[in-house]
Amino acid sequence: MLALDTEEGVAQRAASALLSVPSDYFLAALERADAAAALFHYCAENLAAKPGIADALARNGSCPAALVEKVAGQLTAAGIQALLDNLERLTSSPALVIALASSTAASPEQRNQIAELQKGALDAKDLEEAVAIASVDVEKRKTLIQRLSKMNVVQRVQLGLLGGREERIALIRDPNKVVQRAVLQSARLTESEVEAFAAMTVLSGEVLRSISINRLWMKNYSIVRNLTTNSKTPLDISLHLLPRLTVRDLKILATNKNVPETLRSMAAKMDRKRNETRKES
Repeated sequence: MLALDTEEGVAQRAASALLSVPSDYFLAALERADAAAALFHYCAENLAAKPGIADALARNGSCPAALVEKVAGQLTAAGIQALLDNLERLTSSPALVIALASSTAASPEQRNQIAELQKGALDAKDLEEAVAIASVDVEKRKTLIQRLSKMNVVQRVQLGLLGGREERIALIRDPNKVVQRAVLQSARLTESEVEAFAAMTVLSGEVLRSISINRLWMKNYSIVRNLTTNSKTPLDISLHLLPRLTVRDLKILATNKNVPETLRSMAAKMDRKRNETRKES
């Protein structure tokens, strides 16, 4: 704080003293949730080139996006990932997205995600498909189509994170993977919505896989059952969930011709084994 003092003499002496402070001390301070604003400014202006400083600024959600934008060139893949994992913070600053796009440290997968964030509005066909099941009210559907037609990816991500139920139902079908991920990260998303998503055969296997790795959602039997019986769920996931089905649902799955043959035969085999175990006991 003294290094930012309006008295030139005080600021110079404080700045000189700071030069003798090991960067590890700054890294430890930047990890604090209650880190001072002056610390963020000083580190961004004077220490960004030191190993780990830029990444620490990116990881701390209290650091202003404008300062992270300044140090974007010094971020490693780990710092970039910290920003991509926090879509609400990242998309609050379109300039930060642009700054990340020129990073040479980003991995190929990260570059793909950043490129996805820079795309524009949905085309008419994708827009119609996304909104098709969002609302039974025709007027509401029209209004939603009008709103989404003017939004780029960053704006749709923000809507997926902060919007209402109808917006989420539409945006989970958005062809952009980052928008889909934003919907699943929304603090407003309810388990009943996730139950509905898990049953949707129009969703990609990637979205269904994302649902399956959420431990809290996997405590909900309806979500487990819907994923297992959804023909779009990747086979490795549905096979893993198979033992969790009730006797009744296992029998139904064993005769369900809409799921892969491998899953159907495994369900039948497991059902027979359970019957044999019950007879023996």
